Amino acid sequence: MMSDRVKQILSWYEADNAGVLANIRRLLGTGTLKDTGKLVILPVDQGFEHGPARSFAANAAGYDPHYHFQLALESGCNAYAAPLGFLEAGARTFAGELPLILKLNNNDSLFSTKNPSQAVTASVEHALRLGCAAIGFTIYPGSANSQAQYEQLNALAESAKSVGLVVVVWSYPRGEFLSKEGETGIDVCCYAAQIAAQLGAHFIKVKLPTDFVEQGEAKKVYEKQNIPVKTMAERVKHVVQSSFNGRRVVIFSGGATKGEDSVYDDARAIRDGGGFGSIIGRNAFQRPKAEALKMLGRIMDIYAGKEK
Repeated sequence: MMSDRVKQILSWYEADNAGVLANIRRLLGTGTLKDTGKLVILPVDQGFEHGPARSFAANAAGYDPHYHFQLALESGCNAYAAPLGFLEAGARTFAGELPLILKLNNNDSLFSTKNPSQAVTASVEHALRLGCAAIGFTIYPGSANSQAQYEQLNALAESAKSVGLVVVVWSYPRGEFLSKEGETGIDVCCYAAQIAAQLGAHFIKVKLPTDFVEQGEAKKVYEKQNIPVKTMAERVKHVVQSSFNGRRVVIFSGGATKGEDSVYDDARAIRDGGGFGSIIGRNAFQRPKAEALKMLGRIMDIYAGKEK
């Protein structure tokens, strides 16, 4: 039986076909948090993005692609997201066991630029062949390459939706005219979420914002309208508000590996601010499996309201 919360979320996607709605339902109806309207997703694109040693040496089991399927399943995650190679390496063994999100574009850290982009490294056809529920795509609002990325996403999203796949957008502001502090500033994070929603994302992934305001014109508005952004929960609420007043699912990045208490504090702020959950990679797979399972289980308890 579908919960009222899931029915409500499905009602927000008014232009989508039955296939897309079924896959949104599948993502929301899998794992420990099934039917709560909350999600915890395991993303493992860091091997491509940062290199194998930086990604997996802390927990060498992670060099094996099967390990990440197993971790997502055993922890009760809603889905597992990865580039083409990692998903292909476990596709037969884990076929149909949990929803998969194929990351369609990726970048490497061997080449540095102030205006980043990503190469398209997989296709909608790959996602269908692998039995995925969704595609994932990264955009960099603020980069000189962002307009080309928006056009790529537009074409890929239309193709994905036509065959019933959910579109998940990683929206990470970066570029030569953004300060480092500004990349996670509240105004910029909200802008990034709005752009992803306007580009047709079903699910939006952004970083947790700080209370820093990057743009001068935006700062005037924040001060004049007295928009509350001092606490993390307030900032999460404002990001969700910026995503069509909460009519799009917004999940937040776990970021670099940090202490467990910080991870739990983030989860509480996301919950209290009305966020839909977390997409947690390094904070999970870089820990020994027993520790990762315990941590992910507690995060899910926080989102389910089983602990304060």
